[in-house]
Amino acid sequence: MSDILDVSSDWLALREAEDARARSGDLALAIPPLLGVGPYTVHDLGSGTGSLMRWLAPMLPGGQTWVLHDWNADLTDRALDPPPPLDRDDRPVSIRTRVGELDLLSADDLRGASLVTASALLDVLTAAEAHAIVDACIQVAAPAFVSLSVTGEVELRPWDALDKRVGDAFNAHQRREVHGRRLLGRYGGPIVRGLFEQAGWNVRQARTSWRLDDREPRLLREWFDGWVDAAEEQSPELGDDLAGYRALRHDQLDRGDASAVVYHLDVLAWPR
Repeated sequence: MSDILDVSSDWLALREAEDARARSGDLALAIPPLLGVGPYTVHDLGSGTGSLMRWLAPMLPGGQTWVLHDWNADLTDRALDPPPPLDRDDRPVSIRTRVGELDLLSADDLRGASLVTASALLDVLTAAEAHAIVDACIQVAAPAFVSLSVTGEVELRPWDALDKRVGDAFNAHQRREVHGRRLLGRYGGPIVRGLFEQAGWNVRQARTSWRLDDREPRLLREWFDGWVDAAEEQSPELGDDLAGYRALRHDQLDRGDASAVVYHLDVLAWPR
């Protein structure tokens, strides 16, 4: 699993501010009434460097302990860099890390959880892994907040005739099979939402989005290049057309004339 999910700390740092802007604040503010009496333990799956913790901890009451689950110890080590984030009551949160593959996650790993969170994770899971995470949340009766699951919908401005073909190839790339693992891609968010609904849980969702333009030109360029690279890897026959497409888009990016909206789904689920 880790060979698919590895990302650089530079990329996570580059996207952190836009992730924070994009996530659903309404769903986050609905979490505190679900938590009961503190102290609280939050298990963050696929935590990376802790960006979700830094965003959400200030909205939750104290005292908080965050348990960061990731397969990359280099990333979780960065989450331990001082100072820790403050909770809603201006008290520093405690942080623990657990390094390991998420496909081995079970309810035992979440015992005592007040809340389970994840961000930008579901698209790189398999159906079995998504089921396991939902089952673990249900067994420990912990609310779950899962944010920034891609929907496969992208709007580029100005429009170009190749946009849809590139988007379709990118979405197929996200559903590829790697070492026997069929990734969920854009179906991750709806599948997890449906699993919680089938279990009889309360579910709320919010359509969220990255809005990329010349305010953050490096993020827009990095996202665009990664989007097109994945499309070309999935559909090499696009190669000749993509050369001109890249050149056109890069020229637009250089002039500050291009923008993109990348849609996501946020889901909050809790037991009845």
